[in-house]
Amino acid sequence: MRAFYKLPGFVWFYHFLWAWSSAALYGYPSRHIFVIGVTGTKGKTTVIELLSAILEAAGKKTAILSSLRMKIAENSEKNRSGNTMPGRFYIQRFLRRAIKAGCNYALVEVTSQGVALNRHRFINWNMGVLTNLHPEHIESHGSFEKYRKAKLRFLRYVTARRGKIFLNKEDESAKFFSDRLIVFNPTLYSRKSDEVLHAMPSDLQLRGAIDEHAFVWSDFNRDNAAAAIAVALKLGIDIKTIAQALQNFRGVPGRMEFIRRGGITAVVDYAHTPQSLEAVYKTLRAINSKSETLNSKLICVLGSAGGGRDKWKRPEMGKITAEYCDEIILTSEDPYDENPAEIAKEIEAEFLDVPNSKFQTPNSYRTILDRREAINKAVDLARGGDTVVITGIGSQEFMHFASGKRIPWNERKIVEDALARKR
Repeated sequence: MRAFYKLPGFVWFYHFLWAWSSAALYGYPSRHIFVIGVTGTKGKTTVIELLSAILEAAGKKTAILSSLRMKIAENSEKNRSGNTMPGRFYIQRFLRRAIKAGCNYALVEVTSQGVALNRHRFINWNMGVLTNLHPEHIESHGSFEKYRKAKLRFLRYVTARRGKIFLNKEDESAKFFSDRLIVFNPTLYSRKSDEVLHAMPSDLQLRGAIDEHAFVWSDFNRDNAAAAIAVALKLGIDIKTIAQALQNFRGVPGRMEFIRRGGITAVVDYAHTPQSLEAVYKTLRAINSKSETLNSKLICVLGSAGGGRDKWKRPEMGKITAEYCDEIILTSEDPYDENPAEIAKEIEAEFLDVPNSKFQTPNSYRTILDRREAINKAVDLARGGDTVVITGIGSQEFMHFASGKRIPWNERKIVEDALARKR
């Protein structure tokens, strides 16, 4: 079997066959429900949650399959499959269950790795949304070009089924995709469009600086909202309903999740790429600038996943962190079979290249490999008006170590406990 597995084309055919088998077993359920696939490097989960909120405000029943959860009508549970886009039988069974529950729409996160394994096949996608494109999963695909082609393969698969395509006009990748999909007349959405500006909540400030439970309408979340709005408008939902849904939206666990205690703000976020990390830091800097407390600090706790995952991004993330943060604590983040101390050294490699950076000596920042201890230290360092931001894990339920070992993890709870002890 292993010898055959190495033959050219065998892997492709193997996964293709499983995709067909699973669809046939469950009676091709995607033919009986409106399926929307959301792909891109960042923002997929938030776009799906925003779109579900809008559809439900319009009286529709939705089903969600994302990295965060599996929701079918009123029932919701965390996605514990270990994959953002699980295996073919999982997806087809999910669609069949959604139909039985009377759902009108199924909203599914689509990953490049899932496409490479043919998990998108034998699904009748009615719409495909691309949020953005940045380098990620380079090692698993072999190059950025192959990663990009996987996204294009999904969008072309959607158009082959006469589905509609939505591209982010503000993203650098938009031209690449629109040029190749121009005959299918893709919809280009933008956070700057009149429809989006009209539908967005009237308070366009960074509301997170006011209310712990408010959704932060930063630029990257306005991009996410723009995608959801474009799809909703195409589905015939009126602007008033869309605006009301956005006004009531309270965010996604582990994505710019605010916790405030005793004048200190802590933020838990899933950011694990240079682009998403910089977006988070920029947003929090803007919030701090509106604070009534002078000289409020941004205290950053971060690491980078091991297991050979996108090693190229580690020094880039270090450079961004040194540029925006006042205090830095490097720590573990799913090290898998790599040495966490070596990962930390790769992150700090670019500290010296940041002009006027104060993080140019080993004593100017901290390395605490125990993540819980690192979070506790960050909170201990914080004073009234400061912001502690912990990135990389978000709402993940486990941390992963060598030899398949994993430990239960609840980042928000750990932060809340640290803040309670400080009070």
